Amino acid sequence: MWAYNETFYQIYPIGFCGAPTANDGVTVPRIRKIMDWSNYLEELGVGSIILNPIFESDNHGYDTRDFKTIDCRLGTNDDFKEVCQDLHKHNVKIILDGVFNHVGRGFWAFKDVLEYKQQSQYIDWFCIDFSGNTGYNDGFYYEGWEGHYELVKLNLQNPPLVDYLLECVRYWIEEFDIDGLRLDVAYSLDHNFMRRLRTFCEELKPGFALIGEVLFGDYNIIVNDGMLHSCTNYECYKGIHSSFNSMNMFEIAHSLNRQYGPENWCIYRGKHLMNFVDNHDVTRLASILTNKKHIPLAYGLLMGMPGIPCIYYGSEWGVEGVKAPDNDYALRPCFEEPEPNELTTFIEKLIAIRKEDDAICNGGYRNVVLTNHQLVFERKTDSERLLVAINAGDSDFTASNGELQGDAIELIEETELTLNGQLEMPAYSVQYFRFK
Repeated sequence: MWAYNETFYQIYPIGFCGAPTANDGVTVPRIRKIMDWSNYLEELGVGSIILNPIFESDNHGYDTRDFKTIDCRLGTNDDFKEVCQDLHKHNVKIILDGVFNHVGRGFWAFKDVLEYKQQSQYIDWFCIDFSGNTGYNDGFYYEGWEGHYELVKLNLQNPPLVDYLLECVRYWIEEFDIDGLRLDVAYSLDHNFMRRLRTFCEELKPGFALIGEVLFGDYNIIVNDGMLHSCTNYECYKGIHSSFNSMNMFEIAHSLNRQYGPENWCIYRGKHLMNFVDNHDVTRLASILTNKKHIPLAYGLLMGMPGIPCIYYGSEWGVEGVKAPDNDYALRPCFEEPEPNELTTFIEKLIAIRKEDDAICNGGYRNVVLTNHQLVFERKTDSERLLVAINAGDSDFTASNGELQGDAIELIEETELTLNGQLEMPAYSVQYFRFK
């Protein structure tokens, strides 16, 4: 699967493009702004972009009105088709947000139910009870997503609805040539629907990637050969920033070893979960870390640990953003142009290293040195061995371990050295060692 060897870049288009937060019905080709960033994305080295909702919706994109029409605030289908062609020319694949758990009240089939009630041919597309009512006084009750009744839950056990959704996916592949889907709230989706989606997409476009949004639980339930290729790794998301803020590297080391370590009880060995330090739903890394000197270290960990790294737009410059109650747009700003800096250059270097090193993308995981402030772990395949060394402390540290032996290249600084049981770790440092 191509996705296992790439670095992803996530954009929330409505915010990124400076569109109104509520649909004003005015068509403006804002989505074309992404083409202004194509060179930057290619130079950064990302292999795929994840676009949060782009289809016609009531407000924020997750309240879909029409799965086959680009939101007028972003432009037209032809505008987006050109964007996809341009991204592909710059060696960037496209992942769209597949919002299949719910739609908006403005969704065309739900509007039919609002008008025709029991006579609507679409009543079984939703979870409806005509003996109840809603706060909207619709004359019937329907299930909303987690109590949000502006988001109408779909009945994914209804065959005509599933057929319609798959037809929409076919349209996206044939019209825009997309390369995969991020499945919104995958933890709530019907498992049979995901199995059918996997088979459908693989037959239509071999190698089509399916990545699920999952917050908790056993990721194996939906990340397997019959369902999804990957899912969001919220366990390690929390572990990354918490380990630095509490100066306790045991937390993230425990999570990584539990997931990927050499012990028989490790639960995700061989799988590639999607890792991130922030996204469109959580406070940005630069705002959540108490020590800003830890920002590059967090990215060093992100790029070196097992899984697929994903960068949220702007955070590669150290942009701040705090999640506020009932207002996520502080996390979803509009930037006129890229604002790369020293952090960006560092991340670009890490991405380039990852592209060239199979051990980082597909190797096993093992803790080698672990203290409260330091972590050295091994990534290894049958033919390659690499060490990732992180010193979160404010003073230099000498790690001692009999396994720190051999001739190596430090990949970030591009220096050669010989380890004889000790490793010098400067304060606030990230080092990648590839052994000869």
